Amino acid sequence: MNLRIPGPTPCPPEVLQAQARQMVNHRGVEFANLIGRVTQRLQQVFQTKGDVFALTSSGTGAMEAIVVNTLSPGDRVLALSCGAFGERFADISKAYGADVQRLDFPWGSPVDPEQVQLALRKDTSIMAIQVVHNETSTGVTNPLRDIAAVAREYEKLLLVDAVSSLGSLYLPVDAWGCDAVATASQKGFMAPPGLGLVAMEPRAWEANAHARMPRYYLDLGKAKGFLAKKQTPWTPAVSTYFALDVALEMMLKEGLASIVERHASVAQQAREGVKALGLSLLAENESYASNTVTAVRCPEGIDCDKLLRAMLDRGVELAEGQAKLAGKIFRIGHLGYVSENDITGVLEALEETLVALGFKVKAGAPARRD
Repeated sequence: MNLRIPGPTPCPPEVLQAQARQMVNHRGVEFANLIGRVTQRLQQVFQTKGDVFALTSSGTGAMEAIVVNTLSPGDRVLALSCGAFGERFADISKAYGADVQRLDFPWGSPVDPEQVQLALRKDTSIMAIQVVHNETSTGVTNPLRDIAAVAREYEKLLLVDAVSSLGSLYLPVDAWGCDAVATASQKGFMAPPGLGLVAMEPRAWEANAHARMPRYYLDLGKAKGFLAKKQTPWTPAVSTYFALDVALEMMLKEGLASIVERHASVAQQAREGVKALGLSLLAENESYASNTVTAVRCPEGIDCDKLLRAMLDRGVELAEGQAKLAGKIFRIGHLGYVSENDITGVLEALEETLVALGFKVKAGAPARRD
């Protein structure tokens, strides 16, 4: 099966083999060496000298962790949203009592940093900004570097959902001044689900000293204290640690620059291929089209669910549209363990499926790369 959803993503055989190891004592020497190695490697991928934690949780758990460890009930938060995960991030903060001020943008378009700047000028009581770097639901990458510059200019805390970007797209946490960043093991990190990955920078720790949102399992202060002993506060997903360790070794061997370039290449292949078939992208301006997931509009007259089922019959699994985009788009995931051959397989199956469903594919559509 050619699994081409935005996550969980396929895992290299070496990573799967590592996960099959026998358990070890999570308070013992072997795990201490493992967590020390994983933490150092995560710092390299995050491009930070700050604290990085691997929590036994989903990516949403990592998002919740950076919220509850930096904010208090009643804190005014500017939640930037241009898709389903921007809305989720806002909902998390709202659930814990933050005074969430939403700044919404059309789905399929990116956040506009100038509008963020304008919002901060109008409301000086805003304490923090939260943003999704790569909006998986729409196939759009937000201009995080520019948004971070605005946050620094106005001295606002910046909380970042990088679940579908970090490890695949360029994101130097320290250089850009991101204060708290959340991601997960099952996306660009080529590992199974189970670990939420969190970076906490000095400004985030300053906020943590005053944060009063309730937390226990996701208390990063506890996590920091235990990490100093090369342990976790609670029983970790040991198997996923084994897998992530090997995946990180592979990533660092490939090199971050090469990883970013590979993702740009397969993404361009995917975009060119679907357009060549006569389909259109949800992200009309490719300058902000994601290099980890491509959102494609379902052509008129074609049932999107039927298209996805037919693709599955051909051995290719794609993702459906989410929320208000359900039935309107399908999504091709191309992050983590992905190559041009994988995308070629998607395009070949997509061409066959469209023809079978009665769609008139463009003459001479170059689905294949010879």
